[in-house]
Amino acid sequence: MKKKHSLYSYKEEKKYRRQLRFALVCIVVFFTIYVSFTSFLFSMRVILSDSMRPGVHAKDRFIFSSYELYSPELQRGGVVLIDRGDEDRRDIFMKFLDGFIRFWTFQNSGISEREDFFYLKRVIALPGDEVSMTNFVARVKKKGGPYWITEFESSERRYEVIIPQSPALWDRSLPFSGAIDPFVLKEDEYFLLSDDRSNTNDSRTWGPVPLKRIKGAALFRYWPITRIGKP
Repeated sequence: MKKKHSLYSYKEEKKYRRQLRFALVCIVVFFTIYVSFTSFLFSMRVILSDSMRPGVHAKDRFIFSSYELYSPELQRGGVVLIDRGDEDRRDIFMKFLDGFIRFWTFQNSGISEREDFFYLKRVIALPGDEVSMTNFVARVKKKGGPYWITEFESSERRYEVIIPQSPALWDRSLPFSGAIDPFVLKEDEYFLLSDDRSNTNDSRTWGPVPLKRIKGAALFRYWPITRIGKP
């Protein structure tokens, strides 16, 4: 608040305006840097579903790397954000505006995106790997590898999955049956699964996911505080 004597002092009035301009410039610079990072290098999102239980729950908040400018090598066991909607054709201005709105709504709202097209999944196998599944647990023969190992042995991270109990007469050809015959991933194809192997969509129903659909890797969970860390 302005001091009363400044109302009658040109020097104090000039100093106040200079401080106000400096504060406004700092705010503009801060938001420009923030939106630039969250639009092109990193993104912050709220998870909407429980398909990655028990490790990730709905309403968890994550920081993701962004593949807008670079594509770091994916790892088996890593968690990624994929887009099953139309290709994102937003221009730079719309990306900035989207980041601005997400900041003030605590990542709960954005523009020009359908949030229900975004999914969080775990990378099970990489291009060139051979994949199969028995009783909802994937088995991987790494590209050029001599033998099969479980997804947990091939992963560079430790994680748990939820194994559902299928009806006795559930046909293996039906979705979510928990059984997949061996096949080899082509170049630029990734096999992704939910940690909750019950009725959730993943590569069992979509098939292998191309890299262009992978929008980022989960780097860090920052909320809730009790579960801060990597997924």
